[in-house]
Amino acid sequence: MLYTILDDLIFYQVLRVTNKYTNFELKLYKYFLKKTHIHPQNVITINNFVFFFVHNEDYFSSGNYINSIRKELIKKALIIRAENTLITLLYSLFPDLYIHDIRVEWNIYSRKREISINFLSFKERGIAVGCNGNYIKTVNKLFEKNVVFQNNEKPIKVNCISSNYYF
Repeated sequence: MLYTILDDLIFYQVLRVTNKYTNFELKLYKYFLKKTHIHPQNVITINNFVFFFVHNEDYFSSGNYINSIRKELIKKALIIRAENTLITLLYSLFPDLYIHDIRVEWNIYSRKREISINFLSFKERGIAVGCNGNYIKTVNKLFEKNVVFQNNEKPIKVNCISSNYYF
């Protein structure tokens, strides 16, 4: 497949994460603010996950509370940096993993572009995908419903693969 400069430009698209708050998400917003004294930029619940989007300058100080938040909530909680480009948002969604490479690929069946995130080991890929693929499905649903690109392009599907396939 031929790599073009247009593929590289996809990563630097301006985007924003939007959400219409439910009552539960408003309660989570208030809970997070009371717990950390930090205003989250956005709170999104998808499946069994709660995403707290915070500003870059608040990310590390809010990380001190993640263990107690996870213990108190029934759902899996994640604190994510609120980013405004695709590439930085992708890195923020997989914060503790080493991402070896990110590529834009063309899916011949769906005739859409997909983002492939390459990890060095199967263990890291397994962590990124989650149990039964729950986390990567949730990330794709987040892109489908809550991520709005500036050029109104439809969301992109994210795949996680291990780089061991290429050795």
